[in-house]
Amino acid sequence: MTSLHSDALVFFGATGDLAYKKIFPALQGMIKRGHLNVPVIGVAKSGWNLEQFRARAYDSLEKHGGVDSSAFEKLCGLLRYVDGDYQEPATFEALRKELGGAGRPAHYLAIPPVLFGAVVEQLAQSGCANGARIIVEKPFGHDLSSAGDLNRILLGAFAESNIFRIDHYLGKRAVNNLLVFRFANTFVESFWNRTYIESVQITMAEDFGVQGRGAFYDKTGAIRDVIQNHLLQVISNLAMESPARLDSESIRDEKVKVLKAIPPITEKDLVRGQFRGYRSENGVANDSEVETFAALKLEINSWRWKGVPFYVRAGKNLPVTCTEVVGRFRKPPSLIPTEALMENHLRLRLSPEVIIALGMVVMTPGEKVAAQTLEMLASHSPSAGAMDAYERLLGAAMEGDATLFAREDYVEEAWRIVDPILKARTPVYEYEPKTWGPPEVERVVPPGGWSNPRIAGETVAIAA
Repeated sequence: MTSLHSDALVFFGATGDLAYKKIFPALQGMIKRGHLNVPVIGVAKSGWNLEQFRARAYDSLEKHGGVDSSAFEKLCGLLRYVDGDYQEPATFEALRKELGGAGRPAHYLAIPPVLFGAVVEQLAQSGCANGARIIVEKPFGHDLSSAGDLNRILLGAFAESNIFRIDHYLGKRAVNNLLVFRFANTFVESFWNRTYIESVQITMAEDFGVQGRGAFYDKTGAIRDVIQNHLLQVISNLAMESPARLDSESIRDEKVKVLKAIPPITEKDLVRGQFRGYRSENGVANDSEVETFAALKLEINSWRWKGVPFYVRAGKNLPVTCTEVVGRFRKPPSLIPTEALMENHLRLRLSPEVIIALGMVVMTPGEKVAAQTLEMLASHSPSAGAMDAYERLLGAAMEGDATLFAREDYVEEAWRIVDPILKARTPVYEYEPKTWGPPEVERVVPPGGWSNPRIAGETVAIAA
């Protein structure tokens, strides 16, 4: 059955940083594509009026993507504004008035999770939750217990089918392209399994620090910030089975099965690091033990992947900004001495551009019989005007398509995997900025070593 489109979009936190950097540009993009033609009601406590809210939208677009005069004019015609405290019933009475005849609003909570409970309660009491959808921004809790509490709050007022948990990473085209690559190409199925793959490694590197977000980051760390959500989503796409149907629940069922097959991370399979100088950042404790880098090993005890280790590392102040997957093949039973062979590999780069590369061994030029690894490469850069992740996600939520959103059981399974290690007091090792983590990371290394992404020249270090 086709879901009815939402007939209004309400976003709480409308004067905040996320709205300024991401939401207003996404709304303008939706209008340009003809995907948004319903009232957009901002809610915040800033003492503003509608004209100030429109001015904020204009300033946002000027600094983040540019103003399209025609689309902005249409956006201004759709914008509404409610100023008030999230704890006060009067705020939600004003919202109910602005909604007018809208009976299927989508409420987007672009606010800190600590405020979710108050807003959800007021939405229910005011009648604004009737027939509505709710879109909540990550993080979905701080650990397994708080994630369960958050799900109970949401489910107290909304059915699971009307809850859309945004992880903007799932809106990225390159992440979703993993499924197309795997399930639309016959040749991939022949090797993407434990018979031929020796190990899989995933690197999510950033060449910058916390960028003034020290107070937030010092309560979060790399495991909570990107591994528990973004990188487990990547692993789910890499390791899932083909769904029986293409509806959202069938796809999400297969992703949850992957997480259920992953045992919790153990201390011996984790190395945490912190870049030198992190403790001098504003908002960071002088004795902070929060990790800005983590490397870990996971097992997936499924029929396809049992016995194949998945290695994950993520961090700040590393040499490059890049997200990349490398699957190393087992060496063949060749007459060539095994120690002289280099692994074949499949390399999938997700950002900053999209690359699919197949590494293979060939003879070197010249008369001498020697081998080298070369890549067969398919690559493209993001095209101008491509749909932004938030634009894609907000549009999908308003259409009622839950495919790109985390389900309740997925969120809790993801926390189950990392929860024990978050509660353990594992050591944090210092590393120099612009390096690949602390020396202790050698304790968690894929067979053949880590493959370090490089931007210049598209050369990838492949260990012999």
